[in-house]
Amino acid sequence: MEFLTALLAIVMIDLVLAGDNAIVIGLAARNLPKEKQKTVILWGTVGAVFIRVLATIAVVWLLKVPGLLLVGGVLLIWIAYKLLVEEKGHDVKAGENTWAAIRTIIIADAAMGLDNVLAVAGAAHGSILLVILGLAISVPIVVWGSTIIIKWMERYPIIITIGAGILAWTASKMIVGEPFMKPFFGNDILKYCFELLIVAAVVGAGVLKKRKSIKKEELAME
Repeated sequence: MEFLTALLAIVMIDLVLAGDNAIVIGLAARNLPKEKQKTVILWGTVGAVFIRVLATIAVVWLLKVPGLLLVGGVLLIWIAYKLLVEEKGHDVKAGENTWAAIRTIIIADAAMGLDNVLAVAGAAHGSILLVILGLAISVPIVVWGSTIIIKWMERYPIIITIGAGILAWTASKMIVGEPFMKPFFGNDILKYCFELLIVAAVVGAGVLKKRKSIKKEELAME
């Protein structure tokens, strides 16, 4: 059950955080003939996934270094908050030929995927199998179903909120899992209360900030 819960969390994290990466793939290939676009998307995705797997495995290993689990957890809390309040842009130059487009996809995905790598590494709890399975399940969905995913997120903002909540929960588990923090969380009830508090604080702060931004925009338009 713990394995399946972690796998579900990884897939959800990938879908919520990697939706924009799918748009990047489309933007990078937009100037090419249609018959070449499929080749670019395929090989660009293969290259991006390869880099993503290597980076995530490296972070899984790094998180075993004392103190980095706590640092990673704090960073992930910030990433969860930003997911709720930031509007993301997509300023990506289209490739002029097949290899240029593939290169653009791989570089753009690596640059945009740092938050994804940290989140997946934290949710995997040191399991390389979970990392590979999670990416294998979610990447094809993201690449081939990007338009549907983005539409769902626009129509049902609750998906973003759920994703941010999962990120915050992953962050809290990283913090309580830090070896030198264990004396503070020896009691299971205290540990679960802390995890719930982090999730509630991140989601609450994010939703509140978003509402304030919307109100400001409405007042500016009047």
